[in-house]
Amino acid sequence: MSTEPPSMADLSTFALVAQQRGFRQAARISGQSASSLSQAVRRLETRLGIRLLERTTRSVAPTEAGALLLSRLQPALAQVSSALDVLNELRDSPRGTLRLNVPVSAARLFLQPMLNRFMALYPDIMLDIVVDNNFVDLVASGCDAGIRYGERLEQDMIALPIGPRSERFALAAAPAYLARRGVPQHPRDLLQHACLRGKFLSGLVYPWEFERDGQRLTLDPAGPLIFTPTVADLAVQAAVEGHGLVYLFEDWLAPYLAAGQLQPVLQAWWVSFPGPFLYYAGRRNLPAPLRAFIDFVQSPASAR
Repeated sequence: MSTEPPSMADLSTFALVAQQRGFRQAARISGQSASSLSQAVRRLETRLGIRLLERTTRSVAPTEAGALLLSRLQPALAQVSSALDVLNELRDSPRGTLRLNVPVSAARLFLQPMLNRFMALYPDIMLDIVVDNNFVDLVASGCDAGIRYGERLEQDMIALPIGPRSERFALAAAPAYLARRGVPQHPRDLLQHACLRGKFLSGLVYPWEFERDGQRLTLDPAGPLIFTPTVADLAVQAAVEGHGLVYLFEDWLAPYLAAGQLQPVLQAWWVSFPGPFLYYAGRRNLPAPLRAFIDFVQSPASAR
């Protein structure tokens, strides 16, 4: 065991790898290579003279000593981060990295112009955007905040409205498809049609929901294509080519509807729902980049 104290960088690396339960996951968040993170942890173990992580081909987990060190390190690292943020607030303009975890729909439909305005106002803040439709543990993922819809928010999170306050799912198909197969007159008619289905990254195919005059229907129609949100444009193009009906955010389909490439179907049954929220963990001293983004979201500038 070395008498030289371990570096803060190696301690931070160990904490990140232990929290993420893996070098690859930690590398993705930190932007470093998995091999460099592994070297840092080995250096720390050598310096302390004790194994901190149990490594297998599939997972990484803290040893008893590692878990003890991690429990003491986390508050200390949070204190260091808060101390640096206090200094950050004394500058004329905040700087640092803001990590946001956002769904595909936000990245695709409304976030880009908002981030353009934010970057113009805060040139010293670097944005690190993770596009992920799964709800994630912000602290464990290394993100400062996320964007999700209300039904997927945990109660202990602070949530602020961001983006459009009302949205709809729209159903559409190419005119050629409807001329060939007929126009559905009721949602149940979709069970006899080719439907292009979306699924969550978990693999669960989400149902199609419709509502009219208090009547709500949930369907699981069949079709020739199943897609994840990351490739939803592929499904839209398949619909344009006449392969079936597509069910997506209305704003996503709006350009194709306006151009006549797609035709709305069962419009009276489209379901409206509240818009998304910016969510983050409540704490006394927010990182300066996150504080600046929260103030921006709450200002009129964000909606221009």
